[in-house]
Order: sequence, then C-alpha cells, then structure tokens
Amino acid sequence: MGGYGGFARVYDRLTENVPYAEIARQIAKYTERFGGKRGILLDLACGTGSLSEELARLGFDVIGVDSSEEMLNCALDKKFDSGLPIQYLRQDMRSLDMFGTIDVTVCTLDGINHLESAADVLRAFERVSLFCDPDGLFIFDVNTLHKHRDVLADNAFIYSLDGLYCGWQNEYDPADSSVRIFLDIFEENGGTYERCSEDFREIYLPHDEIANLLEKAGLKLLAVYDNYTDEPTTETSERAVYVCKKVNS
Repeated sequence: MGGYGGFARVYDRLTENVPYAEIARQIAKYTERFGGKRGILLDLACGTGSLSEELARLGFDVIGVDSSEEMLNCALDKKFDSGLPIQYLRQDMRSLDMFGTIDVTVCTLDGINHLESAADVLRAFERVSLFCDPDGLFIFDVNTLHKHRDVLADNAFIYSLDGLYCGWQNEYDPADSSVRIFLDIFEENGGTYERCSEDFREIYLPHDEIANLLEKAGLKLLAVYDNYTDEPTTETSERAVYVCKKVNS
C-alpha cells in the first residue's frame, strides 16, 4: 500500500480506456436492483477520484478514501475543477473509520487485490461491515485467476503516449497466483525525461475464500457478475464483481 507518487501523476493518462461513467451507471443499477439507497457512498481506494466524480454526478453523496496522499491530491484537483461536493479522506481501508453509517460502499479496479493477504482482506471487510447501514450494500471487484495466470502472467507491456513512456513488467507466482508488477515511467519535462519506478503486488483470492471472508465479516453475498455487466462470470472473465449486503443481527 505505497504512496504511488510518480504513478499518481500519470495514472489518468495510463487508464484513459477505463469506462468510469459506465462503471458508475452499473453500480447505480446494482444499487437499485438490490434495494440499496442512492445516499452516502464510500469509494474505497478511490485513487485520483475519476469514479468518485462519476458517482457524484449520478446523485450519490460521495466520500472517497485512499491511502495515497499523491492520489488524493489529484482527486482534489478534479474536485476543484468540477465543483462536485465530494469529501476525500486519507485512510487505509484495513483501519477504516467513518463518522456514521454508509449506504453503499464500493471498491473497484482491483483495489482489494492490492491488499497484502487474506487476513488484510478480512480486516477491510470487517471495517466495511461495521460502518455499513443495516440495509447497506458493498460492491467490489477482484481479479480472476485467468487474469493473473493468463493475461498479466509474466508478460511485459509498453505504453507510449505523447510525452510519456511506461514499461510494465509482471512476475507471476504460481505458488499463490499473485502477480508483482514493476513500472518504469518516463515523463517529459522541459525537453528531458524524468524517470520514476513503482512496484506493487496483487494477491489472488479464489471465490470460496472470498465468500468465507464475507460471511465472517457479517456480509451476505447476493450476486457475482462479469466485469460490471449483468452477465455471470465465465472461465475467461478477467474481473469478478461482487454485490453484498449487511447481515442484520
């Protein structure tokens, strides 16, 4: 759970293909389908705030949380430009501390995979459950085994954009299906290129383990979808989206 300093500056350019507006609309659709309220929404691992902005435009009262100060600074710049009433907090989702209950909590784009272990995932789920409204929903996604083993794998990717170059190298660990990602970023600045490097690990959790952790945290699994669609996951799905509800005691 690093700071992602250099990565934060170029994150939006490297993720221009992410359909944030479509993801936000699908989250709103899930919320309506499963009886949630379009009220206070907590965006965990909100990054630079792109999804938070789209969710706010749909009428949610958004709180964005991230552990990276650099990512949050980018999110605040967007908030200044858009004027949307989003509140941003610097917190680790494993020690989440809210002021009241939350109607919908989301954690997208493999934010859960960035945690370090199943124990950390359980701690995050427990904090979400603690602050979840009695009828609240929790919607999150995780990378599938297919994505880690067959797509990310030991592959390398090159991104070459105007004034920006990124070399992306993966190391797949078959022992636990985790992937370590190494980024070398070269950003043009006044005729020269500045280099920064980032590396992080994404864990893999099988469905049965996720379901068990949700149950331990007092969350009921309602549905699993293929990458923010209405379709079920398949063997070639790269992202599984979980919709859960607080279990009333």
